[in-house]
Amino acid sequence: MAPAIAIGVIRRAADMTDIDWTKLVIGMLGGDRREQEIARLAAATGAQVRAHGFPWPEGGIAGVRHLDDSSAVLAGAQFALFPIPGIAASGALFAPAAPAPIMPTRAMLAGMAAPAHIILGIAIHEYEWDRALMLRRTPAIIEGLLRIVIENTAITIHDATVCVIGQGTIGAVLARYLVALGAHTHVAARNPEQRAAAYVAGATPHLLDELPALAHRLDMVFSTVPSRVVGIDILERLRKSALLVDLAAPPGGIDFDAAQRLGLKAIWGRGLGSRAPVTVGASQWGGIRERIEAILRSPR
Repeated sequence: MAPAIAIGVIRRAADMTDIDWTKLVIGMLGGDRREQEIARLAAATGAQVRAHGFPWPEGGIAGVRHLDDSSAVLAGAQFALFPIPGIAASGALFAPAAPAPIMPTRAMLAGMAAPAHIILGIAIHEYEWDRALMLRRTPAIIEGLLRIVIENTAITIHDATVCVIGQGTIGAVLARYLVALGAHTHVAARNPEQRAAAYVAGATPHLLDELPALAHRLDMVFSTVPSRVVGIDILERLRKSALLVDLAAPPGGIDFDAAQRLGLKAIWGRGLGSRAPVTVGASQWGGIRERIEAILRSPR
């Protein structure tokens, strides 16, 4: 019988007992260069750490075993660490450097030690208690986005007319950055409080229903909503020179097939936190460690 799998929640827990990390087996699957730092810090606790599916450095990582078999990584592990961009619609983990897609099957998970726990990337709009972790990652995400914009446009952000769709953690910070850079910044959001906050930050707020009428004025569109909000009704009204960047988790907020048919440049900016893998990896490990400690200290 497969072990019970629990997806934990980050909580501050009182230090009721010491945790013997040397008795823990942690399996890491997928990810990017951020996982190198997470693996290094995890191994520094004394835990047994196995890894597969993220870029492996030439000199290896002290205390971490690099395995070719993803099932062997999880065999006997109490904790499985999956990457922040999470699981695609196909069921595969985010693992651009892996030799083949990594599918966390029932058989693979059944090899873990009971009670087993999976810790994976999560969407901040669903789990508000992870807002602090997302905020620590946001500067690297914004810097990665600015690189995409600079490499894919012939105009400056300053004086450009742009729209941020969604005002969760990333969307709200992005809107403030764009205002500071001198962009004519519009914000589309469902929540009236978020629209009011965008107005106070210097942006022009809109309802989502207003996007089709706004589209013809936009040079750039940034979607942070993980559900389809930028469809054909908006895309067909955009300038051919417009740049669209989707920052949301799968399935994303932009209809990429329609954008391609219309000859628009649309980019899915997944994994932008990897722009600063040491900084972001360390912040993610802080959240992961808190989660592991909370799980181990909670009553069985």
